[in-house]
Amino acid sequence: MPRARGLSVRWRLTLSYAAIVIVSGVVLLTVVSAWLLRYVPDGAIVADRFVPNRSDLVRAFTPAVVVALVVLLLIGVGGGWLLAGRMLAPLDRIGHAARLAAEGSLSHRIAMEGRGDEFRDLADVFDSMLERLETNMAEQKRFAANASHELRTPLAISQALLEVARTDPGRDADALIGRLSEVNTRAIELTEALLLLSRADRRAFTNEPVDLSLLAEEAVETLAPLADRRGVSLEVGGEEAPALGSPALLQQLIMNLVHNAVVHNLASGGMVAVRTHVRPRSVALVVENTGEVLAPGLVETLVEPFQRGAERERDPDLAGVGLGLAIAQRITEAHDGSLMLAPRDGGGLNVTVWLPRPPA
Repeated sequence: MPRARGLSVRWRLTLSYAAIVIVSGVVLLTVVSAWLLRYVPDGAIVADRFVPNRSDLVRAFTPAVVVALVVLLLIGVGGGWLLAGRMLAPLDRIGHAARLAAEGSLSHRIAMEGRGDEFRDLADVFDSMLERLETNMAEQKRFAANASHELRTPLAISQALLEVARTDPGRDADALIGRLSEVNTRAIELTEALLLLSRADRRAFTNEPVDLSLLAEEAVETLAPLADRRGVSLEVGGEEAPALGSPALLQQLIMNLVHNAVVHNLASGGMVAVRTHVRPRSVALVVENTGEVLAPGLVETLVEPFQRGAERERDPDLAGVGLGLAIAQRITEAHDGSLMLAPRDGGGLNVTVWLPRPPA
């Protein structure tokens, strides 16, 4: 139910200014008249010439007081209207930007000029919010487009396989079932990865005490068979690294990083080192692996969703959904941490996850 609209803020400020001016004028005139007139007698004053008494002065002073109050009222209303408009002009600009944002235009910025004050601080915060919303919206659109493409691919493959099988009387049912199973498994993995990514974005978890060093040991133990098959040595060590967060999500974070380090490694004789460090206000998890020399520009794109190299199509260990590092970054951000990637000297990648250290 819409609310009844009252006076605008500008009119309320104007009336407030005018009321202050009138009250101040009345108080001033009252004090002056009371202070001066108390020394003038009210009766007839005998003198050689006419000398006004108190009543005469009151009769003469009252019209002047009324005129003065009317003038003060006009000054209060006019000056208050101008001052209120000048004071509320920044709010009009912020309101205009808010209306544009509500209509879907996130590219507009207030860009308030002048010295810093409360309105300037509010405009700067609003501009920062619009910038983040625009960036997040662009990322969401790009992610939605990529996700739609990735989800459509296994469905299209399944439909093609079924159409070929329908028109081929001598089809191999076992081969068809095996191929459909592979495609279905990939679709399930992609859906689970998207759900995990959404859960991290929404921070739909309860913070619990966790030790990153123990999670790292579990991840290394789980992925040891894969590392042995690919000829990669695994090392794990470091200090006890306490943190607060979701044990399941943090375990998935470390699993993704270690798995990525194992499969993106040298053909033989590769190495993956997982270490934990503790600082006064933070804890760090470092995953370092050997591999090909990576350009800095390429490293910056590795956390983008659905970034997969061509070799994934030929290597079953690399046949993921392209969300490993993207999920790792979102989980890190959901725990108020930061994930940094850097090329390793001599080839490979160095990934560092910083998380806040819980209070003692």
